[in-house]
Amino acid sequence: MIQRTFGRTGWRVGEVGYGMWGLAGWTGSDDMESLDSLERAVDLGCTFFDTAAAYGDGRSERILGRVIHNNPGKRLYAATKIAPKNRTWPSRRGFKLDDVFPSDYIRASAEESLERLGIERIDLLQFHVWEDDWSTDERWQRAVDDLKREGLVSAIGISVNRWEPWNGIRTLRTGLIDAVQVIYNIFDQSPEDELFPVCRELGVALIARVPFDEGSLTGTLTRDSGWPEGDFRNIYFTRANLEPTVEHVERLQADFPPDTDLPELALRFILSNPDVAVVIPGMRKATHVRANAGASDKGPLSNEEIGRLRLHRWDRVPTEWSN
Repeated sequence: MIQRTFGRTGWRVGEVGYGMWGLAGWTGSDDMESLDSLERAVDLGCTFFDTAAAYGDGRSERILGRVIHNNPGKRLYAATKIAPKNRTWPSRRGFKLDDVFPSDYIRASAEESLERLGIERIDLLQFHVWEDDWSTDERWQRAVDDLKREGLVSAIGISVNRWEPWNGIRTLRTGLIDAVQVIYNIFDQSPEDELFPVCRELGVALIARVPFDEGSLTGTLTRDSGWPEGDFRNIYFTRANLEPTVEHVERLQADFPPDTDLPELALRFILSNPDVAVVIPGMRKATHVRANAGASDKGPLSNEEIGRLRLHRWDRVPTEWSN
């Protein structure tokens, strides 16, 4: 797998990482199948694993800890996230830092994640939600500085709200943030406007999440799609979103040959952008791991293909169902 430099940290990571929400936060997860998929990913050169305390109430972190323990000779990077104390995703304008990330809670969450992962240092600790109004608050700044100084955390990141790539730029300019995680895919190209140039200027690593638009860019979605009770996709793909999403996918498919591998196209679009340090597709089966890792072997898309995909940009705004 092609390796990329993870911003100013200097880490060399496989450009296709592993998003671990689906291993513990979606219906149908099976730990043995997850472990098999993760081990296959390691074998194929995947070295960056993104989890969170909130994924299955720590279950995803524990799974990742087993994988790290089973591969002592390989440098695997563990990225996890501090859940908002008020358990509200995404954050909202006007939320107070005291209610979401108080200083003592930041430390306690980091220590709990370390215990579940079974490691001595977290490579990347991220705030799972963020508001740029908190950027200059010295309390979170002191908390993360202490964690880094004590060797409990190597790097700090933020995960910005869906369709709000601007909501973190002031925080990046504090110089305390080493990585930013943002939704970036064929439809969601707006992070290129403001966020990417700032990250390039500051050496902040860009983590591209939701490369398949919660599954629509796999080409398997239909107007009748549904999921078991409790599955996040039932919330996201409401009728207000499902119908227009399918229409956008149909237009995209009509613009390329019928035999086009849509998931591969989606990943290669992202990987064609050198600003991206790593993309983190969710993968629950070994077959998905092989296909997604294989996208790295194909290299970047042509300028002509990128130009056609630019026309499928879809600028959206947050809604109640887009959490």
